[in-house]
Amino acid sequence: MTRSKTFLRLMAFVIGLLIVMICPLSSLGTRNGLEEMVSEFRRETKCPAVSVVTYDHGTVEYCGDEKDLFQIGSMTKAFTGLAVQKLIHEGTLKESDKVSDILTGFVAYYQGAKVEITVGQLMRQTSGYTNSEKAYPSAKAGQTLSAWAESISGKNLQSAPGEKYAYSNVNYNLLGAMMEKVTGRSYQDYLEQEILTPLGLTNTYVGEPEGMDVGGKSLDAGNTVMEGSRLFFRQAIPYHVAVRKGAIPAGYFYSNVADMGRWMEIWMGIAEVPEEYQELVREVKSELKEKGDYYGGWECFGDGVTGHSGGTPNYSSRIVFSEKDGVGVCVLTNLNVAASVDSLCNGLLEMLRGGKKGAIASDVWTIFDQVFSALCVAGVFVLLVCIRSKKRGMLMAVGGGMLVLTIVMVITFPLIFGAGLLNILLIWAPLSMATFFGVTLLCVIMAGIKIWMGRRYEDHKKTSEGSAAYGDRGVSGI
Repeated sequence: MTRSKTFLRLMAFVIGLLIVMICPLSSLGTRNGLEEMVSEFRRETKCPAVSVVTYDHGTVEYCGDEKDLFQIGSMTKAFTGLAVQKLIHEGTLKESDKVSDILTGFVAYYQGAKVEITVGQLMRQTSGYTNSEKAYPSAKAGQTLSAWAESISGKNLQSAPGEKYAYSNVNYNLLGAMMEKVTGRSYQDYLEQEILTPLGLTNTYVGEPEGMDVGGKSLDAGNTVMEGSRLFFRQAIPYHVAVRKGAIPAGYFYSNVADMGRWMEIWMGIAEVPEEYQELVREVKSELKEKGDYYGGWECFGDGVTGHSGGTPNYSSRIVFSEKDGVGVCVLTNLNVAASVDSLCNGLLEMLRGGKKGAIASDVWTIFDQVFSALCVAGVFVLLVCIRSKKRGMLMAVGGGMLVLTIVMVITFPLIFGAGLLNILLIWAPLSMATFFGVTLLCVIMAGIKIWMGRRYEDHKKTSEGSAAYGDRGVSGI
């Protein structure tokens, strides 16, 4: 009997010890998986700064400094969407309201005929606008929302309003302009007073935080603005792009993962917020029923997952959550590598849901930086050949080849990216692309100069020889 009791006590002790050990190890495994994926992401992308927040059944974890502020890109649309939903809930706006009824003089055309666009179509990204910068340019420096809206008026749509989904920043910037019109308040004032403050989002800013400088600055709240960056020969270099007021509603808020964690909990129905805002959140989520549904700055990805990505020339971000599984992830970075950020965020969510983490996807800009970095080396070699060579055939072949390559880039880049060539090279793409474009132009110019100088030399030589021959004949005839 004594032995039996001793054995039972020993077994109870061992089981208890295992429970104590297993729980921390499980948590440690998740933590290690998070840090491992972030490290892999940084190796793949060369991104200087990454901040992550994860929510797992009440447990919140951070990787990176939770106070660091990043530009959150198109994740901004969810704030604009919630503000519009508030106006709809209050009766100030209706989904059926037409843009032309609110923005006086605003018109849109489809296949030459005047058409009407509604608030609901803007919220669902089914207005007929696309994200083509060539067709629908973003706001210029110093341009207000209303001035930008006037510049978009009269443009032709790519599809009939309400016909199909097409993601476009135009839609949410127009919503911002309409908000200003119906409330009589600036977009910034309305968002700060009616959305950010009531929800306790004290580290989220409409546009650039006041007092921010190009290199990032420690603010009163102890936050530091992480400076954006850009790829250049497989390195990330500092890169600042001034925020334009007329583009803020679609993609230029700043925030940190501390606030994004709370934002995520608000949408998962976990955070304590006023009942009015709980109802607004429920109204938006009620529109996200099936995979592919888009409403109010959120997309339904299927299998109970909701989220949104963000990307600007010098930042990229993503937020995803599963309310039914009680998990969520937000990733903020200061480099434009959206595809890699998406894969990191999705992989972390899958890991929290009990699945296997996937590999970090290569972003198109990472691939382009690798390719054009190598091409630049080859281009410099070709340029040296042009400088040293005196053979016309070689120069014509090199110059002609580089000219064809330049023309191909001038034609194809705008078609591929839906933006002007200068916009691509000078703002969005890795600087290695612009460098290679410059090298190809130098090769063409250098080959042209050498060929022209060669011809001038030959013409001069022929003239000199002709003059000498004429002089010889003259002497012999005397």
